[in-house]
Amino acid sequence: MFNIFKSAPKNYEDLDGKTFKTKFEATPKAKLLDVRTPGEFSAGTIKGAQNIDVTSAQFQSALKTLDKDKEYFLFCRSGNRSGSACKMMADQGFKVYNLAGGIGAWPR
Repeated sequence: MFNIFKSAPKNYEDLDGKTFKTKFEATPKAKLLDVRTPGEFSAGTIKGAQNIDVTSAQFQSALKTLDKDKEYFLFCRSGNRSGSACKMMADQGFKVYNLAGGIGAWPR
């Protein structure tokens, strides 16, 4: 009757690795964001990615420095943290995509 258990629709897209990479490469001014910790980032990332740790206290202030006219492609280890980051960013007016499955889903 009231749909109290119904979740709100996602305001971002989860993409599989191949679709994510293809769309990223085809999008002018696209930005790739690695939302893992600095330690995870330094252990290896996708070439060209910028690190903004979604678990840090500075995450929200870092978002204020980003251009909302660009499209952002986010990833983490499994896709969970980047999904949370996508929701936060989309709620603030960013156009964002999540790499479902995380960095391991990025095609080599």
